[in-house]
Amino acid sequence: MKIYAHRGASHDFPEMTALAYESAVKQGADGFECDLRLTKDGVAILWHDADLKRRADSDAVVAETKFKKLKKIYPQILTFDEFLDFGIAEKKSLLLETKHPVPSRTEIEEVIVKKLKDEDSRIKKAGIEINVMSFSWFAIEKVKALNAELPTTFLLHDYTPWFTARYSSAQSIGPGINLLRKNPALAKRIKSTGRKLNVWTVDEAADITLCHHLGVDNLITNRPGYARQVLRNI
Repeated sequence: MKIYAHRGASHDFPEMTALAYESAVKQGADGFECDLRLTKDGVAILWHDADLKRRADSDAVVAETKFKKLKKIYPQILTFDEFLDFGIAEKKSLLLETKHPVPSRTEIEEVIVKKLKDEDSRIKKAGIEINVMSFSWFAIEKVKALNAELPTTFLLHDYTPWFTARYSSAQSIGPGINLLRKNPALAKRIKSTGRKLNVWTVDEAADITLCHHLGVDNLITNRPGYARQVLRNI
């Protein structure tokens, strides 16, 4: 089971900052997870929320604001280009979550796929895996249309109908730990379709142990160092 740092080592440092990802390396993460949005001027940045209220106490909306202004409000913002460079340099695999719904619709998928194509030789040389994730069924199908070879993960809310996961083109399915805890049999159901199982966001020892026993392929956690410690003691 591989350990992916959810927005970096975000239990200890501000999420999706250079410090969080640098710490994830030190904590032994196999890879990094991030959320991606487009700014008004088309720059792909690492940001979870639609606006900057929670992290920077600002009402600025990512999709309505140019990158330069967002960077001035919150200097720690990372671009996708910077994040990819760091992952390649550290030889860490990447889970890239695209956020929806957004005004630009599936433009973020177009930007990501193009960038990954441009950097294909560097990615292969680093020997890392890159997977695009989304709760949006249409976003996953957009990625397939752009590059059928690029691995994807269809993420599940607690209320996501099973048939949407069953008929997604994604090679991996990503339920949250709450859903898996309530319904452990879901792991076998997902595996029976030939998909990998990527579970978010797993921070407690009992849940990490559960994922191990259920054969989870990729564990996404805010606490990569702690997850590594728990797994060593199983």
